Amino acid sequence: MESAKKFVEKEGGDYEFTVDSMPARFMNPMVMQGVKIDQIERGRILCSFTVPPRLLNTGNSLHGGATAALVDLVGSAVIFTMGPPTTGLSVGINVSYLDGAYVGEEIEIESRALRVGKALAVVSVEFKSKKTGKLIAQGRHTKYLSIPSKI
Repeated sequence: MESAKKFVEKEGGDYEFTVDSMPARFMNPMVMQGVKIDQIERGRILCSFTVPPRLLNTGNSLHGGATAALVDLVGSAVIFTMGPPTTGLSVGINVSYLDGAYVGEEIEIESRALRVGKALAVVSVEFKSKKTGKLIAQGRHTKYLSIPSKI
């Protein structure tokens, strides 16, 4: 029980001041810093990204939470290419982690709109090593597109 509590609770310690002083909504820029769009077209965005030390897990590879955040953010961006004025609200996100990506490794992130309807959007996001072409992760993100009021 103590191990679980220690793992989850992070009060005090070396990072408390740093965490408390972070601006609101710091997550997006922290994860997205360094992502570059290589190609963009209707229904597809291709990005490149060099894995930075700030996004590593304890195994020194790209953190699964950072990968999921990139699925969310790059997946949401592709919805804009299809015309909606908003990217909506997440209703489901799934990520399969297939291999690791390490500091300094350049990866390719490809986001595709599978369906963008009036109420729902479904996108896929794939992460591949630029050097080997090996698939690192695959994500799928479903979003609710708020329907404008007719009033």
